[in-house]
Amino acid sequence: MIVAPFALQEDYWETFEILSEDIEFLYNHLMEKEMPLTAHELTVALVEERIRREKLAIEKQRSSGGSTFLPKESYTVGQYLVFPILNWKRGQVVSVRPGYNPDIGNFNVIQVLFETGETREFASGIADHPLNQPMAIEAELVGLDLNTVLQVHGEALQTCLEESLRGNADFVRIAGRWFPRALLVDINAGHLNLAEAVLDMAGGGPLPTSGLLEQVGLDSQTNSKLTEFSLDLALQEDPRFDEVGPAGEVLWYLNRLEPEGVLKPHLCLRYNETDYDRSVLSEPMLTLERSLDDELSPVTGKTQPVIEVALPLIFPHWRAGTLPLSARIRQLVPTAIEAPRIRIMFVDGETGEKFPGWVVRPHRFVYGLREWYQAKGVMPGSIIHVRRSKTPGEVIVQCESRRQNRDWVRTVLVGSDGGVVFAMLKQTISSSYDERMAIMVPDMSALDQVWLQSQKERVPFEKVLVNTVRELARLNPQSHVHASELYAAVNILRRCPPGPILALLASRPWFLHVGDMHFRFDDTEHE
Repeated sequence: MIVAPFALQEDYWETFEILSEDIEFLYNHLMEKEMPLTAHELTVALVEERIRREKLAIEKQRSSGGSTFLPKESYTVGQYLVFPILNWKRGQVVSVRPGYNPDIGNFNVIQVLFETGETREFASGIADHPLNQPMAIEAELVGLDLNTVLQVHGEALQTCLEESLRGNADFVRIAGRWFPRALLVDINAGHLNLAEAVLDMAGGGPLPTSGLLEQVGLDSQTNSKLTEFSLDLALQEDPRFDEVGPAGEVLWYLNRLEPEGVLKPHLCLRYNETDYDRSVLSEPMLTLERSLDDELSPVTGKTQPVIEVALPLIFPHWRAGTLPLSARIRQLVPTAIEAPRIRIMFVDGETGEKFPGWVVRPHRFVYGLREWYQAKGVMPGSIIHVRRSKTPGEVIVQCESRRQNRDWVRTVLVGSDGGVVFAMLKQTISSSYDERMAIMVPDMSALDQVWLQSQKERVPFEKVLVNTVRELARLNPQSHVHASELYAAVNILRRCPPGPILALLASRPWFLHVGDMHFRFDDTEHE
């Protein structure tokens, strides 16, 4: 098979734009399939179509200068030909004479004058010749191989396609699948009211769309996928309903019956953003920040793939019964394409017990662990292991239990005046913990009042940090405070990611770094 040179512009896929004919193709493609398709599926179809169109366009352009030369054909003087084997050069036949070869018999020899002034002779009228074979395109060398294009440019092309479809009223999307709006089944208010009643009887949900179809009188034997998609879209556009299924699964829940902690984050999880200069953070500080898995820390660099994360729990998450949805933990929990809240199942890594939870994407936490924390004897600073489950929609959590014993551990005490102090006291511990970040909370209701009061007073953040450093320094013979210890203690009083804390440690002269992320407070310098 002969290979014909074939090329697109070098930046063809980098500068890709969705054209009106692309939209028309996608619309007809969806109508032909009669079922919603994902953005990835549409991207594959569109790239295939673009490659087909570009091949036809260039082949047409190259053959427009005359007939394609094939040795099996006969030609006449004055006829214009193009020669694929010569990179599609164009020439005119100026003479034809008979030829003879004992091996192939009679044939003609044509003399061709090319546009460059060069003259060459070619045999014609030969039925058996390699150049008579159809021309092939050497796609892999010029960006026309489907798999290569998708591998190199697929993500960017899909993003471009989704942006274009989102701005087109003729297309609708639900759970990551697209379909023409004009072909949707009509869903009226009565259908939606019945869906609400069904979910109400199910305790709010979650229920799959298929479980709602028959109940609302929309069971379709002709095109169940289209009917299901139409109901999905109607439910999505009604604020009474939440789509809470993980990626690949559509599940519905009544918004008003979702747990309060899912719809409204606990007070301890609310962060009043503090401005700080990240440029002052040293590499060891950035490494510590990443290791703490705080969901409020900015994601910098490429996150390495993980199958398990072990993290020390800080007070706000312990109090709210949540886990941080950090960059690493996001890899382990069920996710979704669009749903802001995802109903999942926790699996106890020790007992196999399952219990419901929620991934709350807008506020970046995983909810539903409060009772489990209590049952396991978890405290702020306990080590929680999070592992990916092989079962879709589930995540494995485990706390390393240990025989109860009394250890010296930092303890937060609230005075009658609302003042907070830290002390080293013996406490009964029943779970493994990070010694630097462990803080026992004997009176949670008193600490709750401290949080409520702090919302009114709004003490400057730096003052909170200085007071906390002073408190912790009293508990250490060297009067040193480790950065992770300070991070855990500050979050007893105010929600704050590591960044602002580390930035103050790095930029204020009264915080002296004494090595290995330990700091000493110089009262003289501060005054």
